[in-house]
Amino acid sequence: MKSLIYAVVAASVLAAPLVSFAQSDSSVTRAQVRTELKQLEMAGYSPASGDEPSYPANIQAAEARVAASGDATGYGGALSGSSASGGGAAIRPASPADLNKLYSGGQ
Repeated sequence: MKSLIYAVVAASVLAAPLVSFAQSDSSVTRAQVRTELKQLEMAGYSPASGDEPSYPANIQAAEARVAASGDATGYGGALSGSSASGGGAAIRPASPADLNKLYSGGQ
């Protein structure tokens, strides 16, 4: 009976960080949510209209209008464009000699 109690305590101790981790990732602030809701309302979406049967289509259409207007906040959605980093050096595959230098300490 004592071993069962120890097993339950050990399982709960090991599971506690998993449960707390799931709730700790809050990357959206209240202000961001309010701003996005305001933009959706300006695009024609009304959250208080009670249109549950057409909810997904209405919110998606409003999100598309916000994205098309260019009035997005930078939160969520896919970005278009490109980025680059580093210098203009040409990238070439490493030669076997370069790899040998890398793994043998540069000799």
